[in-house]
Amino acid sequence: MNDLEVELGPQELSEDDSDSLNYSKTGRGQKIPVVSPVCEATPNESGFHQSTRMCLKQIREALLHHRWQEAAEYIACYPQKLEDTLCGTARLDKEIMWRIGTELLHHHSKSTMDDYNNIYEQIKHTSVRHFLMISLEHSFHLLLNGHFEDAKRQLSVAESWRHGKESTTQIDRTKFIQAYKSFMDYMIWCDKRHTQSNSGYINSGDNKEMHNYFRQASVILREILRHPGVWDPFILSYVEMLEFYEDYEEALQVLTTYANDSKFPPNPNAHVYLYQYLKRHEFSNKEQQKVLKGLHVLVPSHELMLEYSFLLLHSEKTDNIQKALGVVLEMLDFACWRSSLDVWKRLKEIIQKLQLQKNWKEIVSKNMAARKDWWPALHFTSFHAGKDSEENPELMEVKASLTEILCPYMNLKYRVQTRGEQTEERNQV
Repeated sequence: MNDLEVELGPQELSEDDSDSLNYSKTGRGQKIPVVSPVCEATPNESGFHQSTRMCLKQIREALLHHRWQEAAEYIACYPQKLEDTLCGTARLDKEIMWRIGTELLHHHSKSTMDDYNNIYEQIKHTSVRHFLMISLEHSFHLLLNGHFEDAKRQLSVAESWRHGKESTTQIDRTKFIQAYKSFMDYMIWCDKRHTQSNSGYINSGDNKEMHNYFRQASVILREILRHPGVWDPFILSYVEMLEFYEDYEEALQVLTTYANDSKFPPNPNAHVYLYQYLKRHEFSNKEQQKVLKGLHVLVPSHELMLEYSFLLLHSEKTDNIQKALGVVLEMLDFACWRSSLDVWKRLKEIIQKLQLQKNWKEIVSKNMAARKDWWPALHFTSFHAGKDSEENPELMEVKASLTEILCPYMNLKYRVQTRGEQTEERNQV
């Protein structure tokens, strides 16, 4: 609730209607948001203001303790505060009604869709500043409840909405609204495709209607690629429709641009989507390796690195075996892969193939040089040995076969201890 108070605090509105918060400087020039005491008394407050302040305090307490019915009874009295023009808190009061009202409806056991629609419509038409974001939130709720057409209708209204001088923020939000409107077209398209596939026969009228939704969605979804950002769900929906209509060239172009164009921020998901597409359509291993190489730079611990190492290991180039070794060792640098049998098996497979080369010891030594001081503690202690032998004996067998190769001339304790050794170790501690 403290976060809510921060969010509902007084804000300075710039000319472009930005959402910047008032900040106070502390310490070494750092800025922290000023917390608004929304429930505290103010000098010379009237009886009306005192009543509404106490009402808000009771709403806050009820929400904190999940007393939803009590909060609903109090909030039914709060809208009269919206008519107050003397305090200068009209914007804040409207946002309180929006945030708390929707939160309450979300948790109240007897809330209905009509209740949601009523409060959204009421707040939208009293809080001009937040009209677009409230409309978007309203459409989300309709979408989650399966009302695709109603959700799209809400976004259509928001798309055409204008108020005063059009600001940069308003333009950006309108583009966001348009993107979600196209996503609604995609959802409706999916629903009609599902209905058609279950019907058992193809109706030309339904096909035409489906294609109309595809065409409407594709206009905006194609436009998205001109604006830098993270657009994962929109890109995936567009590619799915393109594949359905067998426009594979356009689908590949969209994914390639999204993953490799420098105007977009680094996004591991973009590389994952491109790789999955190439794999799905059986592109060459070389092309798949190229995409996974880009993913490796961004997230060396990604689960697809196991597939990347497989492609490198089974490629025609001998040098790729060394690359595969580096990829798997980097995976094992992360604790999340420490107990993965598949990763350790892959490492053993790589080393066995590497041993066919004369200089294999030098290659392994070079890759382990920077790891020799901390890898034993990460993977090869007596604790790990006991844990692995108990939970995954096969894993211990694989790891034990690699200790001398990865950490030669080191006195490792990666083995099952006898009772005497365990007692001696405890006594030393």
